[in-house]
Amino acid sequence: MKETPLHKEHIALHAHMTEFGGWDMPLFYAGIVVEHLHTRTACSLFDTCHMGELELSGSTAAADLERIFTRRISQLPPGACRYGYLLNPEGGVIDDLTCYRLGDDRFLLVVNAGTANRDAVWITEHLSPQTTFRDISSQTAKLDLQGPHARQSLEQVFGLKLPELPFYRAVYVELDGTRCLLSRSGYTGEMGYEIYLPAEAAAILWRRLLSGETVAPAGLGARDTLRLEMGYPLYGHELTTERRPTGIAGGRFLDLDKDFIGRDAVVREIEQGPRENLIGIILSGRRTARSGDVVLEGDRPVGAVTSGSFAPSVGKAVALAYVHRDVAQPGRRVEVRTRRARLEGILAQPPFLNKKS
Repeated sequence: MKETPLHKEHIALHAHMTEFGGWDMPLFYAGIVVEHLHTRTACSLFDTCHMGELELSGSTAAADLERIFTRRISQLPPGACRYGYLLNPEGGVIDDLTCYRLGDDRFLLVVNAGTANRDAVWITEHLSPQTTFRDISSQTAKLDLQGPHARQSLEQVFGLKLPELPFYRAVYVELDGTRCLLSRSGYTGEMGYEIYLPAEAAAILWRRLLSGETVAPAGLGARDTLRLEMGYPLYGHELTTERRPTGIAGGRFLDLDKDFIGRDAVVREIEQGPRENLIGIILSGRRTARSGDVVLEGDRPVGAVTSGSFAPSVGKAVALAYVHRDVAQPGRRVEVRTRRARLEGILAQPPFLNKKS
């Protein structure tokens, strides 16, 4: 398995390690629920160095991105980023990613770990000869500091005053002499930052950030329960090449007033109406549903679970599921058939946790 620049730090902290997307990653340190609640009430530091970073530059880079990315790039000012998809010609999701505009002709794509190599090949096949492509993943580290104390902790640790950053905006800052891209974004629904920096500086900044009074390390387990409470999709679960993204969030993150690969297939499905919609399920207790469990209305199968877990901030188990469009209505009662039981639930529109980010 691959190791991030922080692998030795995790071992020193006695993290419980697991395989994720071909990487040896920390699942938890003190415990998933403990780390989840600490993120919601203070702030946690996540190692996300396994993510892929791809840089596009040149006079044709913006035009190329307009063709391969589902969001409009021409209106994106430097220092801003957008979330969207790479689609194949059939409209299936190759990956979901964030695109940063770092300058007029320079862009950074942040892609999922398990799809990074495939994404790089697919993107380069669709670039103009004048566009320069660089896979900078191995040179780049990424740390996520998430939680209501994130800004206070950053300022306290490094003795600086951070700029006011709106959501999905980024700026370069110096942290202990290291030039970092500080992005006001994250995957938890909390106030927080994603920090991009040279890989060789990752361990030093990791230790410095953990010296903050309210900062604790958190692993992939808490990252998953946090994103699930907010209803954020995970590639390989809610998003796959077998599904078009039209049944997610009402077809958001698709700028249909421009041409992009997969647009025609997406438009056809929108006109017909997606057969299934992604919706949340709040279960009646703590017992969890898992990916692939069948959603029932009475004894009639109406969908399937894509992600499920106990949600510590909600106090109940929750799930995301693709459910037939005639049934996917908040407030409707359903059951989930697991391997051991039938669990009662009610359909709900995420986020499950009504908290301001």
